[in-house]
Formats: sequence, C-alpha cells, structure tokens
Amino acid sequence: MTLTIHPLAGMPEITRGDDLPALILAAVGRAGLAIQAGDVLVVTHKIVSKAEGAVAVLTGDEEKAYRTLVLEQAVEVIRRRGDLVIAKTRHGFICANAGVDRSNAAPGTAVLLPRDPDSSAHGIRMAIKAATGIDVPVIISDTFGRAWRRGLTDIAIGISGMAAILDLKGTFDAAGRELHVTEVAVADEIAAAADLVMGKASATPAALARGIEVPAGEGRATDLVRPPEEDMFR
Repeated sequence: MTLTIHPLAGMPEITRGDDLPALILAAVGRAGLAIQAGDVLVVTHKIVSKAEGAVAVLTGDEEKAYRTLVLEQAVEVIRRRGDLVIAKTRHGFICANAGVDRSNAAPGTAVLLPRDPDSSAHGIRMAIKAATGIDVPVIISDTFGRAWRRGLTDIAIGISGMAAILDLKGTFDAAGRELHVTEVAVADEIAAAADLVMGKASATPAALARGIEVPAGEGRATDLVRPPEEDMFR
C-alpha cells in the first residue's frame, strides 16, 4: 500500500457563511486532482470554525479577555500553570486553553472549536458527495499537546464516514499471539500525517490523503476520548 498526501493550497481567508465544501473542491482542482473513491479529506478546524462563525472578539484588555474566554469554554479545569490552562471542553477533549486559539486569527479575535465537529465533518462530506457523487470520509483536525511527550501533533476532533479506531483485539500478531488490547487510532494518525503537508503557517488548511484503507463505520471523534473509568492519570 502506498500512501500519498496532497496539500490543498490557495484557499482564501475564510469568513462566516463561506461555502467551505465549494472552496475545498476548487482547491482540489487547483492541485490537479479530482476526488476519487478511497480518498480521505482532512480539514483544519480553524477554517471550519471561521465558516461557522465560531470566532470571539477580545474587547478591552485583550489578554484578560482571552483568559476569561478560555474559562468560559471550559467545563473543567484540569491543571493550571501561569497563564496555561489544561481544560476539558464540552466536547470531552482535554487540551490547552480549552481549544481557544489566537494563531491564524485576525487581530483582536480568537477562534473557538466548532460546536459539533462531527456534525461539521458530516456536512462537508455530504456536500462533497452531492457535488461529485463520491462519498469520502472527512476528518476535522486540530493541534494538541500530549501528556508525557514534548511537541505538538494534529488529532481528529471531528469525523464522518469512517470509524475512529481500528480495533485489533481478537486478531493475531506475526508470531501468532492473540491481541487483547490493541486499538489503533487511525483517525488521529491520518490527521497527524496530513499536518506534515499543511504545516502551521503555510495557509494550507486542508489536505487529501490517498491510499488509506480506513476502518468502516460511522465513528465519532469522542470515540477517541478515554472514558473516566480507564483514566489512570487523574
């Protein structure tokens, strides 16, 4: 199996109400590609949030307004160190500053997470299917830190058209041993791979992954969130 990931560059600055699927398809055409069966579309949450109007204006003291906004978006503060807050969002994600981000945002504003990223992914998927006749899975990605490891990587915060996890429990490894706990976070792996061509400052907010056999199903990004009874660290 050969995996290729194609950046979808040249998209304009996204504002509320923009037709995101149409802009994505135009970017696919500019890349000299056409949507085909077996593709997976990865879209950064920033352009989804901007198209949906999930952008807050930071009035008055911008730093104070930002800190207040973080606490408003959090349903639980897990840890705090200086201005850094590790918080649980209403989606169930645990991340820095409740996902409130000022990078790639207009001055004096902050971009929030989409209200329902799975629904957003589904809407993009259905619009692309209507336009092309091809049903491709869609992943909405965001950049998260990881406990116990330095550096950032992209993960899936919204999914449509695939299972989030490839469950290998009950299968056997190359030595014939039965696997009892192995679950592969395929959606996160695809999101991280796509970020290698999208980057953080290249204004390339989408990518087309080709050559991946995704696990079938209708998963949700929250399938990747470890339930409290399995959480050994809080």
